[in-house]
Amino acid sequence: MGSLGWAVTLSLLSVAAYASAAVAQERLAGSGHRGRSRWAAALLLTAAGASLHVVALNFGTVAVVQALGTLTLLFALPIEVVRYRTRISAASWRDAAATVAGLALILSLSVGPDRPALLTGPVIVRLALITVAVMLACGLGAWRAGPRGRAVLLAAAAGVAFGMSSVLSKAVLTSFTTGGSGAVSVPAALLVAVFAVGGYLLGQMSYRGAGLAAPLATVSVTNPLVAAVAGVVLFGEGVRFGAAGLVTVAVAALVMGWGVVGLARRSAATSTAGMSVR
Repeated sequence: MGSLGWAVTLSLLSVAAYASAAVAQERLAGSGHRGRSRWAAALLLTAAGASLHVVALNFGTVAVVQALGTLTLLFALPIEVVRYRTRISAASWRDAAATVAGLALILSLSVGPDRPALLTGPVIVRLALITVAVMLACGLGAWRAGPRGRAVLLAAAAGVAFGMSSVLSKAVLTSFTTGGSGAVSVPAALLVAVFAVGGYLLGQMSYRGAGLAAPLATVSVTNPLVAAVAGVVLFGEGVRFGAAGLVTVAVAALVMGWGVVGLARRSAATSTAGMSVR
């Protein structure tokens, strides 16, 4: 199995763990954050997803691994269906197909550099400051917003934190595999932990009173978007066929985003129908 194959396989396993963790987090929020077993399940599943994700980054580009992360909602949908004993509708299958088709196009056109760039200390500091500023802005907006807006803004902050955590994870891996400076990789690794924990807590807060769909869809779009932009700017990642490839990837991203938002609506409907039956 080549590097891309390992990246895809490990990313899919990571996505399955994250999807299960998202359902566990939503149930935890619904119970008022009570229950040690619920906390343990959510934390263990999140840790498993994060570990697999980091290993996947060692085999693939940030854009590819993060794009695969959009499948989290696709994995969460059947889990919700089993939970509420409902069926997957034809519209949900269409949304799923759009998500997978858009993702397949992005994967087929994405290429990485021959030698990923090493991030310097000042660059890492600027990235950290920008990330914290965006997260604070989302947090302040959430404080003034209604329940749905609050959930979306907190989830957006979580997505930014997770996306930057992946970017910095890639920087640490690149530093180790290319013999870079340990002085840079140590603070970057600490920031990875800070942003990962911060993203988890913000994500947990976003599920309270808003269900699974809206927060998970927001994270599923924000996370890969942040990481993909950073991958292009910082690591020299790109696409095949020049301008035509860029246009195709942009269209594929829109199709994938449309599918993810559609899946979120179906998931919300599934949760509402299931709870009304109960």
